[in-house]
Amino acid sequence: MQYRVNPKNGDSLSQLGLGCMRLPRRGVQIDQAKTNEMIGYAIAHGINYFDTAHMYPGSEEALGNALATLGKRDQVFIATKLPIIQCKKPEDFDKIFATELARLQTDHIDYYFMHMLCNVHTWERLRTLGIEAWIAEKKASGAIRNIGFSFHGGKQEFRDLLDAYPWEFCMIQLNYLDENNQAGYSGMQYAHEKGLPVFVMEPLRGG
Repeated sequence: MQYRVNPKNGDSLSQLGLGCMRLPRRGVQIDQAKTNEMIGYAIAHGINYFDTAHMYPGSEEALGNALATLGKRDQVFIATKLPIIQCKKPEDFDKIFATELARLQTDHIDYYFMHMLCNVHTWERLRTLGIEAWIAEKKASGAIRNIGFSFHGGKQEFRDLLDAYPWEFCMIQLNYLDENNQAGYSGMQYAHEKGLPVFVMEPLRGG
């Protein structure tokens, strides 16, 4: 496995992470035994970054159970996401975050995303609910180690978001078919110019 060092904090992250949106299933339920086997195999072969989300049905619980069973929580970086569409009032932040910590059986999230934050208008709505103070409190306590956002919008919206807050990382969709779609290659370059680490999702466009 190859690794890249996050220049913001010195974390050595596996160049390939494991996305946990489509874990193996038995019928409609996630197959925990197969999930444990898959995650154990990934860790044994050098993957140390695992991405999940509150809105991926059963995923956070399955990842938390796997890492607890394997005894590997302290050897990996967990990324999960705040479902901003579900945040209607200030207390929703704590309610959702507490649920995520319980599901993942951990006391902190290494990389915490604003899930599908696609324009400054949405960010401003979150700001009116006190998101900046909430992030500051969680970072001060160590419950959130790094804060960023995942993105599915247009090029200008991406640049505007990068300039709207001192983010510590971001995630964009990027592959050979999407070099000029959404944030695109130019967005990745702009993030790089700002010294911002970029995570890539859909490198095979969901294939």
